Amino acid sequence: MRAVVQRVIEAFVRVGQEEVGRIGPGLLVLVGVGPRDSLEDVRALTDKVAHLRVFPDDEDRMNRSVLDVGGGVLVVSQFTLWGDCRKGRRPSYAGAAEPGLAQALYNGFIEQMHTYPVQVASGRFQENMQVHLVNDGPVTLLLDSEKHF
Repeated sequence: MRAVVQRVIEAFVRVGQEEVGRIGPGLLVLVGVGPRDSLEDVRALTDKVAHLRVFPDDEDRMNRSVLDVGGGVLVVSQFTLWGDCRKGRRPSYAGAAEPGLAQALYNGFIEQMHTYPVQVASGRFQENMQVHLVNDGPVTLLLDSEKHF
């Protein structure tokens, strides 16, 4: 699994004119699923996100997690994280998981995030979404589940 994690002041996602998820301060997590991913990857990545120390402490050092600050997590599916741009000008998405597996693990990621004491919101799988955010810092990190290194 791959994720782009952004520390935000606020973030929300719309499908058409309908707002389907919103958080205040916290993390926007764009999640992409690969063909070799499993529930083990879901558990590892949600644990990493929940405990990632990217929020400032009293000395303005990034020492606090979303759990420590009582923030929210907005999870949005993003198969384009598996886009391969090494050849030509059109990305290939052959490295992304097939939709059935991707949806199951994306939903598993959301369910696993609900096991932590944070507000969890999400987008909708396989929908055209508009994601709005105010990046804080800016802090943006790329995460991969361990087996992809």
